[in-house]
Amino acid sequence: MILLVFRAIIQDILLQVKNMVKLIHTLADHGDDVNCCAFSSSLLATCSLDKTIRLYSLSDFTELPHSPLKFHTYAVHCCCFSPSGHVLASCSTDGTTVLWNTQNGETLAVMEQPTGSPVRVCQFSPDSTCLVSGAADGTVVLWNAQSYKLYRCGSVKDGSLVACAFSPNGNLFVTGSSCGDLTVWDDKMRCLHSEKAHDLGITCCDFSSQPVTDGEHGLQFFRLASCGQDCQIKIWVVSFTHVLGFEFKYKSTLSGHCAPVLACAFSHNGQMLVSGSVDKSVIIYDTNTESILHTLTQHTRYVTSCAFAPSTPLLATGSMDKTVNIWQFDLETPCQARSMEDQVKFTEDWSEEDVSVWLCAQGLSDLVGIFKMNNIDGRELLNLTKESLADDLKIDGYSYEKEAMENWISKKKRTSPMTNLVLPSVVLTPNRTLKMAISRWLETHQK
Repeated sequence: MILLVFRAIIQDILLQVKNMVKLIHTLADHGDDVNCCAFSSSLLATCSLDKTIRLYSLSDFTELPHSPLKFHTYAVHCCCFSPSGHVLASCSTDGTTVLWNTQNGETLAVMEQPTGSPVRVCQFSPDSTCLVSGAADGTVVLWNAQSYKLYRCGSVKDGSLVACAFSPNGNLFVTGSSCGDLTVWDDKMRCLHSEKAHDLGITCCDFSSQPVTDGEHGLQFFRLASCGQDCQIKIWVVSFTHVLGFEFKYKSTLSGHCAPVLACAFSHNGQMLVSGSVDKSVIIYDTNTESILHTLTQHTRYVTSCAFAPSTPLLATGSMDKTVNIWQFDLETPCQARSMEDQVKFTEDWSEEDVSVWLCAQGLSDLVGIFKMNNIDGRELLNLTKESLADDLKIDGYSYEKEAMENWISKKKRTSPMTNLVLPSVVLTPNRTLKMAISRWLETHQK
């Protein structure tokens, strides 16, 4: 009985080396729910139902002398830095979007939503020239971030605006509503597209800063993630050129959470996507494989916000438990990381005989004949999936309790309990990947 998915062994080792994450600090200064957290290259900003915005230095996570920032008369829903980090925007139920000087905490401008409606989200454009604010009545305003004057105004047909994200090149932005619609606008506030994305309402959206290249035509697209009350994260592919026009495509759905997803954010290198949920967990995904790298469960109430730092390997997660957790991603050591990467590059060049030697070293000599029969070399080994193991190599791919399988085989049964296919072998092989995952879970939950 073959239980090991071989590619998972290599991926699991790589993920341990490349993406180790640990909790390094907890901020507990807010007196109420944390609604949002945001990074600049040197600062972390957090905002809360307690009407304040707090600023922290990334060097030691101490609060700045001019923090907390106080102006808003009701809950602060969102905060974001300008790309330079010199200006911070915050928006509130009081119907205002305020710009702050991050160096001294002074108020630069107070911009009132034309309708006076509570402002739920704000976002700077990549070049800092514009700021978008979205309100509970569905109005969206594009402000000139230099003159602080209203540039354009629009609205969505239904629901509150609760999410907003600019494309990395700044030529469009996306808003999300409590009715579940994603709406795409160009930089002149013309509506390019609107689509029902989440049945029960959108909560957050974010663009990856790293483009995706279409192999067939060489065109560049951007990934957009959206999340909502339906407990799902959806991945979209968006492009907009003056030659080919606008294109918006659904790509996939991530279903790691068991409750509404309240926040999502891409890492600045585009390699990871993080989400926070009503289930109190934070999930970190590999954006290329869409597999779960980590599930963090330290918050005791809903996770409302998550953000990656732009220039350091840090993640911040905010919660209704009134805290912000700071996480750090670490390599074991630079030489270990290089060694592992070199090993995988070397694996791609393995011959069929090299693969056979590796199988024997892993205690899987029973598979040598099967792999040779299917001409599995190093490149094929790295590309194996559960489906190819089951369909092409006739390897079962499921995991069972050892005692149960021994009892099954002792009754002279020679078929898979799950697939009913004939087993090519009755040798039981330990699922080391599953064992490592269980061990890590126990270490996390038995402290």
